[in-house]
Amino acid sequence: MEKNRILVVEDEESLLKLESILFTSKGYQVTGVRGGNDALKAIAQDAPDLVVLDLMLPDMDGFEVCRSIKENPATRAIPVVMLTAKKSSRDLEHGRQVGADAYITKPFKSVKVLEVIEGLLGDSAAAGGDAV
Repeated sequence: MEKNRILVVEDEESLLKLESILFTSKGYQVTGVRGGNDALKAIAQDAPDLVVLDLMLPDMDGFEVCRSIKENPATRAIPVVMLTAKKSSRDLEHGRQVGADAYITKPFKSVKVLEVIEGLLGDSAAAGGDAV
């Protein structure tokens, strides 16, 4: 069975490593980038099965990245999970407006993030697995 591929978009190096280790430990194939433009380039080159997206990025915010993914007919079916420190109801609503499939705030619980990802990918084999 082929592993699902996740693109992690996170400008903070320590969080990028943490998320990559978390997803890899559950059998996902992970690519990490640190900016919005790099994310869009990576998606255009080899579309992932799911994107985990920070909102506060150095070159383009995550809302704009998500909007670009969802407005493109070739990529709009890719689930986008916003994983961010932005907690306001306005930010959550903005995430919904640009097409985010899920919105999780930092600090996050690993088990919650994995449940959301597994649900979006339909990964029944991973669902119900050990909590991290």
